[in-house]
Amino acid sequence: MTLDGTNTWVLRAPGAEACVVIDPGPLMPEHLERVAALGPVAVTLLTHGHPDHAEGAARFAEMTGSDVLAQDPKHSVGGQALIPDGEPLDLAGIRIRTFATPGHTADSVSFVIGEEAVLTGDTILGRGTTVVAWPDGALGEYLTSLERLRGLGSIPVLPGHGPVLPDASAVAGYYLQHRAERLEQVRAAVAAGASTPHEVVETVYADVDRSVWPAAELSVRAQLDYLRANGRP
Repeated sequence: MTLDGTNTWVLRAPGAEACVVIDPGPLMPEHLERVAALGPVAVTLLTHGHPDHAEGAARFAEMTGSDVLAQDPKHSVGGQALIPDGEPLDLAGIRIRTFATPGHTADSVSFVIGEEAVLTGDTILGRGTTVVAWPDGALGEYLTSLERLRGLGSIPVLPGHGPVLPDASAVAGYYLQHRAERLEQVRAAVAAGASTPHEVVETVYADVDRSVWPAAELSVRAQLDYLRANGRP
């Protein structure tokens, strides 16, 4: 699911010639050409390795001559892997902090731009909530990531899909509440006799369009793992 399509973010410091590109997106030549035309591109960053964010990265690197930096080295091109929570990077005159936010995937990171904004990839979306992409994604890590994002305060969120959100703290708080409610629904469904992830989905997501059930089942599997790990059947 890509909702409104994937957001490719182009950041340029005032007066700078070069820009920083975050998540060039899928391998769509027309899109990549339009983004490359905004260059020169100093460096390309990836929030995570899902194809709708990263599939076009290698081709984009060829087009622009820019390195691609990701937490997972297999998605990096020409440069070293990103180090989450390391020293801020000064890229094309922009101070960018790589902020560890695993959970949606194991390699998910967010990028904090000074005190101006945070780019969250799929950890927080512009509308709705995201999937915990089990087995790579883990709910415990995701909840920790949301708490960290809430701690950034009321800076804008530039998400991987959908519109900009004005307040990272508020939306992270909403996501945490939503996850707590879903966990209780999953626990109750199991207590009532649901014995497989699909049966849990049928109960918990009965009022949700069936087209999202496969993604919902991934989140349910992550929630069941979390409940078992925390001694909550």
